[in-house]
Amino acid sequence: MTIAGLVLCVTGVKAQDMLQVQGTSPDLYLTHMVKKGETFYSLGRSYSISPKDIATENSVPFDKGLQLGQQVKIPLNNVNFTQKGDAVAGYTPVYHKVEEKETLYRLSVNHNKVPLDNIRHWNNLSGDGLKKDSYVIIGFLKNGSATAPVASTPPVTTPPPATTPVTTAPATPPVNGTPTPATKPEPVVTAPVVTPPPATTPPPATTPEPVKQPETKPATSLPSSASFEQLYMQQTNNGKSVTTEKGPGGWFKSNAATGKYYALHNTAQRGTIIKVTNPLNGKFIYAKVLESIPQIKQNAGLIIKLSDSALEALGTNDAKFYVELNYED
Repeated sequence: MTIAGLVLCVTGVKAQDMLQVQGTSPDLYLTHMVKKGETFYSLGRSYSISPKDIATENSVPFDKGLQLGQQVKIPLNNVNFTQKGDAVAGYTPVYHKVEEKETLYRLSVNHNKVPLDNIRHWNNLSGDGLKKDSYVIIGFLKNGSATAPVASTPPVTTPPPATTPVTTAPATPPVNGTPTPATKPEPVVTAPVVTPPPATTPPPATTPEPVKQPETKPATSLPSSASFEQLYMQQTNNGKSVTTEKGPGGWFKSNAATGKYYALHNTAQRGTIIKVTNPLNGKFIYAKVLESIPQIKQNAGLIIKLSDSALEALGTNDAKFYVELNYED
């Protein structure tokens, strides 16, 4: 069963239409409007968290209780919230509404640095692009007594097999008060099956004409599974000039698949493949640009930031290292 087709039932307290995350790392939470009869204890059971944690999160004395219609923050922590790649059974998806120009990398950073590959897997994403106002799964809430529907897609139901109605002949009305005996149906006479005699002479064997295979034309574009090196060759062999940069680089933590390297760069467009070379030993890799380098003090002067798995491939473990870049202008 896929995540998009999974629909969870609503039990206990009536659930919200969708669990939508609020805040950014490390303060992630949900909002809940208090309904009649709800207490810290019932909310704790609903959201699989300690009632006292809810009171502390909202700066409300535990013995004071809750008010009808009150907006309550439900903290998301390692007790009731997970962002592991295989968290489906027993958990309810938590969504994030995509904002203007928000990237997959920025979404990851703002939500506990959830691995990019996990986000792609949960949402069936093939690339890094996000559409404004769409909803993206960023983690899962442990199921309590109140859960939310996962998606708007209705469950697929299989119609029951068609049945053939049996028609019963009406009883013959009595004549002059005397019931008429039921008339037996006429027997159905089935003609005997006549088996034709076997052919005495087998037909001559015919040799089928060879099927002419259609002429195969060379592909004009690389498949989506093409390696970054192939994509780089395609980008740089289209007649456009290739830009070369030299300077210091940095790194950021990523859980990208083995052999996949990603980069932050200020001038190359998102999706551009950059060849990154360590001139000290001649080792090089190909990295895909996710977005621009954040303008903060620790990034001052850097010409590129690479995912951490690229450091070993380049033969360095320094926080800052000298690199040479080549990419399509």
